Amino acid sequence: MKRCLILAVVLLSGVFNAAIAPAATYPERPIRLVVPYPPGGTADLLARLVGAKLSDALKQSIAVDNRGGAGGNIAAEHVARSAPDGYTLLFGNVAVFSINPALYKTIPFDPIKDFAPVSLVATVPQMLLVHPSLPVNSVAELIQFAKARPGKIDYASGGIGSLTQLSVELLKTAANIDVVHVPFKGSGAALAAIAAGHVSVMIENIPTAMPFVKSGKLRALAVTTSQRSPLADRLPTIAESGFPGYDLSAWFGVQVPAGTSREIVSKLNAEIVRVIQEPETKNRLAGLGADPVTNSPEQFAAFIKSELAKWAKIVKDSGATAD
Repeated sequence: MKRCLILAVVLLSGVFNAAIAPAATYPERPIRLVVPYPPGGTADLLARLVGAKLSDALKQSIAVDNRGGAGGNIAAEHVARSAPDGYTLLFGNVAVFSINPALYKTIPFDPIKDFAPVSLVATVPQMLLVHPSLPVNSVAELIQFAKARPGKIDYASGGIGSLTQLSVELLKTAANIDVVHVPFKGSGAALAAIAAGHVSVMIENIPTAMPFVKSGKLRALAVTTSQRSPLADRLPTIAESGFPGYDLSAWFGVQVPAGTSREIVSKLNAEIVRVIQEPETKNRLAGLGADPVTNSPEQFAAFIKSELAKWAKIVKDSGATAD
């Protein structure tokens, strides 16, 4: 009897140790942080900053893996199908987890069931931009100018169903104006087009828009968030410019494949929260126009569900679709 009891204790101890071993020794090899877009964009810039900081914290190399295509769906599917061992992370964002499920007829992953949220990392305000040739200096003037020219003012976006399109579509609906959408292959091409005067209006993330504003190639009229941005505190919000309730921003966070152990998710969450709250990281994120935001895995999961509902309505009202 005593021998059986000892054997049972040993067996249970082995099971317990096996369960905690992955988290206790994790990570033992390099980690991949998959970014669903090509290099150079906001997601890539933020991912490289966070990846470097997290690499130092975990004392293991983290390679940024850019996998663009299909609006981010290719990268998301790749991570969803990867082993749930903590060595493949996704730098997810609002487009992949909130917009695409409503925009595409089918997507090759379930944004809720196929992923385990780890933490938000940052939110990024956007700017309402116009080419300097447009004789407007405020949101009110832009709306008045557009109403006097229905169907004759065009706006650029990074693609059909992109955050940059839907942000303008929401303003278009709220202001009851008729402006024409001109989609481009990515925000870089769209910014180049509006800077050259080929289109007149655009809403774009602050990090990529700010250089064009500072150089005088574009004029910023407002920001899209409910609060003014510290990087452009003189700019009003669209909400305070006559459209209360208008509050949109890009968000970015880390997800892992569903089935990843709770211990590994918790370890990643703790380290991400710690490095994002470091003064140096906060300053660098602020320099990129991003607001550092972290939360628990449970809070992040609830946030994603709320964003799915919010963007489903915006996509439906816009009429945007993608194959």
